Amino acid sequence: MYIKRNESGQVVQVSREATAECREFVPPCSPELQSFVAEDDAENLALSKSDLAFVRVLEDVINVLMDKGVISFTDLPEPAQQKLMERQSLRKRRNSVGLMSEEDNDTI
Repeated sequence: MYIKRNESGQVVQVSREATAECREFVPPCSPELQSFVAEDDAENLALSKSDLAFVRVLEDVINVLMDKGVISFTDLPEPAQQKLMERQSLRKRRNSVGLMSEEDNDTI
């Protein structure tokens, strides 16, 4: 693996091949490379969790807009309609078997 370091000597970029920016070779088992990759994985996981929560916010906003008559379900593109219907169906099935409480349903 080839890395790029910042002014402090910390790894800031990784490449499988040598590039203009990543010229320094380090073995894949290098502790600093492993640390950099693990940090990136943690950031990706946090972003994914945030995305899931934000999807629920958007779904709630869409429902509020429809409830207030600002938009109608048919105003949404067909793929968006299908995704909303799938999520509503999944949520109803999940709630009907008692896997979630009403409080959990509001915090997802």
